[in-house]
Amino acid sequence: MGFTIEDMLTLSEDRYQMSLVAGHQGWSNSISWVLMLEDLTVLRNFAGKELAVTTGVGFDNEEKMLTLVRALNSHHAAGLIINTGFYIKEIPRSVIDLCNENDLPLLTVPWEVYIAEMIKDLSVRIFLQGMTDEQIVSAFIKAMESPDQLAAAKQDLLPYFDVDGDFQVVLVTTPGLDTMDTVERKRIGYRMELYLENVTHNCSFFYYDSCFVLICNNLPPDITKQVIVDFDRRMKRRMPEKEISMGISSRMKDLANLYTAYRRAKAAVRMASMTSMKRMYFDDMGIYRLLYLVPDKALLKEMSENLLAPLIEYDRQHDGQYVETLEKYLELGGSFAAMSELMFIHRNTLMYRMNNIRKMLGTDLTAAQDRMSYQIACLIMHMEQES
Repeated sequence: MGFTIEDMLTLSEDRYQMSLVAGHQGWSNSISWVLMLEDLTVLRNFAGKELAVTTGVGFDNEEKMLTLVRALNSHHAAGLIINTGFYIKEIPRSVIDLCNENDLPLLTVPWEVYIAEMIKDLSVRIFLQGMTDEQIVSAFIKAMESPDQLAAAKQDLLPYFDVDGDFQVVLVTTPGLDTMDTVERKRIGYRMELYLENVTHNCSFFYYDSCFVLICNNLPPDITKQVIVDFDRRMKRRMPEKEISMGISSRMKDLANLYTAYRRAKAAVRMASMTSMKRMYFDDMGIYRLLYLVPDKALLKEMSENLLAPLIEYDRQHDGQYVETLEKYLELGGSFAAMSELMFIHRNTLMYRMNNIRKMLGTDLTAAQDRMSYQIACLIMHMEQES
């Protein structure tokens, strides 16, 4: 997850007498770069995840500091370091409260610290961590794409992850993500990465094949679930203009099964994007687990249309409800009383319809295999309608 606020604080607490005074919930924010900021014009260079450093020369009163914090938050900065003791003697309570409210880490270093040396030190560490992250992402992609590349992926990931441990894949997407230019996609990715709470180096976050990918390694199930729920909540609150869909894989043991976990997450995010659920766990998808895992979408369509063709054609010509009637018949175990109550249609009418449906399909629907085939055909039909 890159060089984080936590990493920086561990390194700098003694070396630079750095203290975290607000925005503690953002401790896992990763830092893309460090920029000196003495007025707001520098913000035009912010793409997201930047760490701002200021001596306070341009923000030497409470209102100016509040304006700075609001601007950094709107530009999705990773945090703010204030060099206190000269221009800013004390940080106002209102500034601390605003940083806490927005989970924006606010850190201080004393005036005696040589800021240029600190920025150089942190920038080098961010650069080196970035190179490591690229290696990690490349290895995870190898493991997801093909089991044949597993040995090489394990070798690269072994220093950073428990390759024999548990893995879970979360995929996040939004309409048009794959057609955006690289800069815009990176901005969205940076924003999303800042919305991940309590996640550091046991996870990896990156873009791949039309989705943002979060891979969690050895996170306890309750922590994983909370991370996902909080991530979803923060995205909806801070990116209301985006329609976000999320798919979560099964929990799999060993890196060798990351290939399977990724495909399950892909099935879940596809279903999430086609329904009103928007956050879908693969393990909760029921029989749809099988249907959404089928890569040949044309085959599914053929299976459904070939079985239901007579009823679809009848409904088209007569504005009928034969497909719906068959579906309810199968869902309710053939109970005409339950069908009548649900569909507000007289029992005798439904019995008449079902006799016609049986004749049109050429089956009495008594065999379990026939009932299952037609029920699956109806499920596939809904998948097609939602896509």
